[in-house]
Amino acid sequence: MSTDPAPAPATSVIPGVTLTTGAGGLPAVAIDTPLASALIYLSGAHLARWRPRGHDEVLWLSTTSQYLPGKPIRGGVPLCWPWFGGHAQRPELPAHGFARTSAWTLAATEALPDGRVRISLSLANDADSSRMWPHAFIAISTVTIGETLEMELVVRNPGTTPFTYEEALHTYFAVGEVRRCAIHGLAGTTYIDKVRALQRSVEGQAPLAFSGETDRVYVDTTAACRLEDPVLKRTITVTKEGSKATVVWNPWAAKAKAMKDFDDEGWPGMACIESANVAELAITVPPGGEHRLGVRISVQRHP
Repeated sequence: MSTDPAPAPATSVIPGVTLTTGAGGLPAVAIDTPLASALIYLSGAHLARWRPRGHDEVLWLSTTSQYLPGKPIRGGVPLCWPWFGGHAQRPELPAHGFARTSAWTLAATEALPDGRVRISLSLANDADSSRMWPHAFIAISTVTIGETLEMELVVRNPGTTPFTYEEALHTYFAVGEVRRCAIHGLAGTTYIDKVRALQRSVEGQAPLAFSGETDRVYVDTTAACRLEDPVLKRTITVTKEGSKATVVWNPWAAKAKAMKDFDDEGWPGMACIESANVAELAITVPPGGEHRLGVRISVQRHP
């Protein structure tokens, strides 16, 4: 599990897909087709950009993000795995696990008949990962780029004992003004409020609005979410499979300023809707088994 930005392997590059060097000299895969453009870093298998033709950028990316080997990228879609947040027993370990700071391998590129392209990256256990999480594993991250965005994280257990993990596709959406946005799809759902000492509450029937720091884990929900953005005049819809938790996050002003890699004034322009399996919804994979977490994102412009 290296964190060094090794050159991309000699994999066939299909039309519209280029192996390139991104910010900080990190190896990346650039996608530019008639349907959409996107950028994926091999560091963390990190989708940093996705822009369907005729739309603005869908993902938010911090202008002060670090682009260094072994450091997470702030924005886009970090892969949180095999734990979420701080490690419960070993707080010295990296927050949100090691997947988002590891150097993944470009495994495959594929042109689909409908014009979309599919990029697959892989990560497997090694001596470094075993010091943090002592299990054999194979993780495959697949991103399908087109007018819609599809992401899938598959985790396989090639070992002889079961393992348990948490995961999240920590998606940062770009919004016009977060205080004017609303999220539909979570009404009546129980959530863990990390701003209020893990207090559990039930979401009301009104759409979720942002009025301050928000850090909530909605549990036992497989529902789609709609992010209504009246400023950018668009609706972003997030549907998911293999996920029973949804995390909603915005750090607000004070916490944003406390994070070196987060724009001081960037928080009004972003909202996270994360498809996850965390807390009591952690995933256990038996020997020889696998689990799939899938997300589909679409964008609709308002008249």
